[in-house]
Amino acid sequence: MEIHFTPEKEALIQQLASRAGKDAAEVVQEAVDRLLDYDAWFIKQVEKGMEHAAKGELIDHEDVVARIEKRLKDKRSRS
Repeated sequence: MEIHFTPEKEALIQQLASRAGKDAAEVVQEAVDRLLDYDAWFIKQVEKGMEHAAKGELIDHEDVVARIEKRLKDKRSRS
């Protein structure tokens, strides 16, 4: 497989690789690995959510909002 990047992206990849002490191909491979891992995780989470929904195990909108607000508050307090 051959992938082409814009000159700007290629320069950024080279800079990142240089800072990390790696070659550009290794940096790109690691990025692809992270993307694939994330995609597999995301699909699994969606499937779990669909299974819960099919069983009627849903969370009320108010509870979702409260959870999000708590996470944002916790994140701000750690900063």
